[in-house]
Amino acid sequence: MSYWKFETMGNSGKWIVGILAAFAGMAFLVMALAFFMLVTAVTTEGTSDTVEETYGGTGSERVAIIEIDAPIVDAEDVIRQLRKYRKRSSVKAVVLRLDSPGGGVVPSHEIFEEVRRVRKYGKPVVASMGSVAASGAYYIACGADVIVANPGTITGSIGVISEFASFQPLLEKIGIENTTITSGEFKDTGNPTRRMRPEERAYLQRTVDNVYAQFLEIVAEGRHLEADSVRQLADGRIYTGEQAFGNGLVDTLGTLYTAIRIAGNLGKIKGEPRVMREKEQETVLDLLVGTQARRSIEQMGTHMQAGGPLEYRMHY
Repeated sequence: MSYWKFETMGNSGKWIVGILAAFAGMAFLVMALAFFMLVTAVTTEGTSDTVEETYGGTGSERVAIIEIDAPIVDAEDVIRQLRKYRKRSSVKAVVLRLDSPGGGVVPSHEIFEEVRRVRKYGKPVVASMGSVAASGAYYIACGADVIVANPGTITGSIGVISEFASFQPLLEKIGIENTTITSGEFKDTGNPTRRMRPEERAYLQRTVDNVYAQFLEIVAEGRHLEADSVRQLADGRIYTGEQAFGNGLVDTLGTLYTAIRIAGNLGKIKGEPRVMREKEQETVLDLLVGTQARRSIEQMGTHMQAGGPLEYRMHY
């Protein structure tokens, strides 16, 4: 299509061309992402994605580190590691290294429950907060014996978020109308092709409030705080590690090494504990595009996954 023809188009035509171009761009990105994920799957098929590495200390008794360093959209891998180290006799304690803005309500709770199960079986768990350990990541931390934060850690963001987009103004502008047939008035709540009705907003607010109350209960129980005290802190705001410590949301300030040392003491390890953790294996894709590029592609895939209609997630 020539520039002249585009200029002489009506506004509706321009909108249609723009939308088609946007969809084409999105389709290209999805295809590129699918290609790289396929290459990754093929190059790692038949091999383990990770290997275990150990360092520090000299004894046989160990502290295991499990990392949560992305938005929480799935609990399976973290639960697998928690169960593995719970059963391993040489592992005397676990450190959860949290560097995440949170994520889905259900995976956050499932990891939290598995953390409590590890403790129930007699192995202490220490939460170590990295740059960001907010919302769902803080929810998980409340299941640990001890929470350690760096003074500059961003944490808190205690609350629930539910987001819905509305494309109705755009659809009206380009002359597209959507018709939805439902079995009840709330069946298509959140439909992006129309504006949300007041009664739907109220209904969703009650749902969010219910899940929020569950979050408050977890924090109050895990931090041994009164519910009213937690409610004053849990309006969605973020805190630095230093502020969180002053408000009783974390136990102490320190680094990952501090958390390892505390875990070793709780696990009754004499001397400096030997540390073990899973490490990613290098794949052919790493060699082709570089490890950082491969991780960026994986993170794009993670962000594209829906965390669900309700999330324990810091909004940024």
